[in-house]
Amino acid sequence: MSVLKFLTVLGLFGVSFGFSGRFWHITDLHWDPTYDLSNNPDQVCASSGNRPASNAGTFGDYVCDSPWNLIESCLSAMKAISPDPDFIVWTGDDTPHVPNEQLGEEAVLGIINNLTYVIKKLFPNTKVYSALGNHDFHPKSQLPAAPHNIYNTTTEMWKGWLHLESQETFRHGGFYTEELLNRTGYRMIVLNTNLYYDQNKVTAGMEDPAGQFTWADNILTEAAKSKEKVYIIGHVPPGFFEKKRSTPWFTAKFNEKYLKLIQKHHAVILGQFFGHHHTDSFRMIYNTDGSPASTIFLTPGVTPWKTTLPGVTDGANNPGIRLFEYDTQTLLVKDMVTYYLNLTFANEAQERWEKEYRLTESFRVPDASPISMHTVLERIANDNCHLQKYYEYNSVSYDLTECNKDCRIDHVCAAREVDFSRYEHCLEKEGAVFTCGGLLPFLSVILSLVLTKYV
Repeated sequence: MSVLKFLTVLGLFGVSFGFSGRFWHITDLHWDPTYDLSNNPDQVCASSGNRPASNAGTFGDYVCDSPWNLIESCLSAMKAISPDPDFIVWTGDDTPHVPNEQLGEEAVLGIINNLTYVIKKLFPNTKVYSALGNHDFHPKSQLPAAPHNIYNTTTEMWKGWLHLESQETFRHGGFYTEELLNRTGYRMIVLNTNLYYDQNKVTAGMEDPAGQFTWADNILTEAAKSKEKVYIIGHVPPGFFEKKRSTPWFTAKFNEKYLKLIQKHHAVILGQFFGHHHTDSFRMIYNTDGSPASTIFLTPGVTPWKTTLPGVTDGANNPGIRLFEYDTQTLLVKDMVTYYLNLTFANEAQERWEKEYRLTESFRVPDASPISMHTVLERIANDNCHLQKYYEYNSVSYDLTECNKDCRIDHVCAAREVDFSRYEHCLEKEGAVFTCGGLLPFLSVILSLVLTKYV
């Protein structure tokens, strides 16, 4: 028997040899076509909301969305770092943070079209799995549970990336599924989670907008029967925003439905990939017995835009992109590497996309499986060194201040509990003081002081 035939036979029995593949994940590009350095600081970009862009440069400013130079820079960096990925995941939010009256349907579609064009130009032979963001519609966030011109027109733009059946469901409700890279036994599900967004008034009173929950349940049920392995992508994730306490994205009923869907089908789901936060984070979903079931990977945004969400202090980030490494036989997420552009340095000195960190190196885990990501979370929760490292990565090395006790609670509970009630319970019970190395060194110091007093 030849070596190739022997490997094929073993493969039929589910033996994996750890063949590695790579894919890019980009999200929240938020291109602002109004960005213009010739204007005075208060008017450099419409997305600043009249906040002065006092440090504006070629590649942007922290109060602005992405100028075109930043868009081209990030895509060129992807091409230079890993020019031939297996596929690209693009999870939306393409338009700037400006009032609805400053955009309009035609402007939204024009921005999506320009970004689609440049991605196709740089990666003409790469499959792209693309999801809509809440800003990829007019009015923003009001994506309907029925056919619409924006769904139809975007389908035409992405026709080269979509199979015929995918085009039908995308026109219907902005979601689709396909065999991953046309390989039997591997599947990609692209969700329109904007239907569940708590700012979406169009779908608020519905039980199952566009029938997407029923559709996804059926797809995942068939995947289990066919022994398929599945990735899920979308824009708005379930759970809570780690930078503002008790701030969810889904309405409560949709959050519960999504959580139950993943718990029911977790055995076939090998990874979930979302954006929306602009931050670098993750969310754990656990089984009812407490065992790690699935991980939602939250990739940081390309835009450096400083959020105007009340209660968030200095919520900007450096532009980030992420390269995932995965096992092509099992879809196990083996590692992820985040690359970033230090915006200040790029504007003042040199455009330089560099590796910020590799998951397995920085958090000392063998891979990015749910069990490993649970280990990462426990280290963040119990060791101030890991907490601080995570916190700095969260803003893509923009916010280097100390993550204090309240900060720790917000980040740990957001990552640990996607369920609304369990999240609130986590906020109540978390509050222990940790130092570098965990709780034990802290207790040792206290014990030492007590003994010194009485010796």
